[in-house]
Amino acid sequence: MVNPQFVVCINNSGYEVSLEVRKLYQLLPDKEAAKHHQLRVIDESGEDYLFPETFFLSLPLPKNIADKIVHAA
Repeated sequence: MVNPQFVVCINNSGYEVSLEVRKLYQLLPDKEAAKHHQLRVIDESGEDYLFPETFFLSLPLPKNIADKIVHAA
């Protein structure tokens, strides 16, 4: 299984309902989105959407911690 990846939101301009600044979001791999400088993340609705990559900073986590976050209730 692929190691879950996370990003931290640093800007939510125009997406205030969907994103919270300083919040951790799960990143879903999307090569096509990356070509357009976008990231696919699971937002506040629990669904995955595309957002500008400049709105986030990568947050590499050890696999055991990432897995616990993904499976947290």
